[in-house]
Amino acid sequence: MPEKWGRGGMVGGDVVITGIGAVTPLGLDRESTWHGLLAGKSGVGAITAFDAADLPTRIAAEVRGFDPAAHFTPKRARRMARFSQFAVVAAREAVADARLTVDPDHADRVGVVVNAAVAGFDTVEAATRGLLAPVPSAPSAQFVPSSLTNMPACEIAIDLGAHGPVNASALACASGAYALLDARRLILSGEADVVVCGGTDAAITPAMFAGLVSMGAMSERNADPAGASRPFSADRDGFVFGEGAVVLVLESAEHARRRGATPYATLAGGALTSDAFHVSAPAPGGVHAAAAIRQAVARSGLRPDDVDYICAHGTSTKANDRTETVAIRAALGDAADRVAVSAPKSMLGHLIGAAGALGAMVCAMAIREQVVPPTINLHEPDPECDLDYVPHQAREMPVRAALTNAFGFGGQNCVAVFTEPPSRGEPR
Repeated sequence: MPEKWGRGGMVGGDVVITGIGAVTPLGLDRESTWHGLLAGKSGVGAITAFDAADLPTRIAAEVRGFDPAAHFTPKRARRMARFSQFAVVAAREAVADARLTVDPDHADRVGVVVNAAVAGFDTVEAATRGLLAPVPSAPSAQFVPSSLTNMPACEIAIDLGAHGPVNASALACASGAYALLDARRLILSGEADVVVCGGTDAAITPAMFAGLVSMGAMSERNADPAGASRPFSADRDGFVFGEGAVVLVLESAEHARRRGATPYATLAGGALTSDAFHVSAPAPGGVHAAAAIRQAVARSGLRPDDVDYICAHGTSTKANDRTETVAIRAALGDAADRVAVSAPKSMLGHLIGAAGALGAMVCAMAIREQVVPPTINLHEPDPECDLDYVPHQAREMPVRAALTNAFGFGGQNCVAVFTEPPSRGEPR
């Protein structure tokens, strides 16, 4: 039997995606999420996580039907915050999809990079309520560790028995996309053969919503939840807050070949830039977002006209959608008129730390299946948003190269580029 595991040192070649898992408002696995996106289905509804009656925004993209008891022992479920539970379940699906077995003899060659934007916000808020109650209650012994940003990655490592590099970064809404770039570097540097990576968040709470309401950031279309998130439409009025996790298995193409895995796509490259402008508003003109797109495409060995599809950040806010459109045009030039652009947030809402990883999943699935999901709720053309946003219906089309944009508070601009795998191999 050929050796399947390396022993470090700089490696060349491609890094490929061999497994994908998801827990989202459209379903508790990859396939239900993907088919929901292609069908133009909305995962937005009235908030059930708390009583939002006094708030002007009473809708969210919640993960519904998730039962921790179906996945964890009672003891383990209690020690894990919701965002960690989502991540572990998505990771299990991704690893099974990749047909990956973590051999104890090579467990030090398997890493985990799973990022979050707001981490255990819900556990912090619940503990604070308990302390401030008329009859105070002390937080549990698990409160502090369960709230930490690195805990989803650590819980996944524990679940898999992975002893390689374990890392977590917080880049606001760019967190999930950056996890893939970080994982790719670990593989290319020879520090790991396989990295389980992605993003997660679960913070549909009273304080989070009250704060975002104060910012005027969220849609108030409470009477029409499914129509509330409408990226690039002239009548958009803010984003819809969501939750979920998307986790992917990355490995070197050579490692995947040796163990007989069939890749979805190649993670060809990426880029990270900073607006250095404002804590929540994008820089006017999208100059640095455009730089991230331009650099990511170039580092992937592509030209602007090689890009077939863009999974947009597309939040449904006035400023973001306008700025992203300008950035795409600035980065791709005339090729921008020919590229298909769609916004999954029109259906899933904003998954925050998981959003960029969801974008990676969409790009990989689009390359595998040669179809891209639509942007729903695009009812009124905006003259300042003038690209092809794949309105209303999924589109079958050749997809050889795709990129996902992920832009976060603080001016974080992260772009990841995906191409066809070195060999499509046998059908999955």
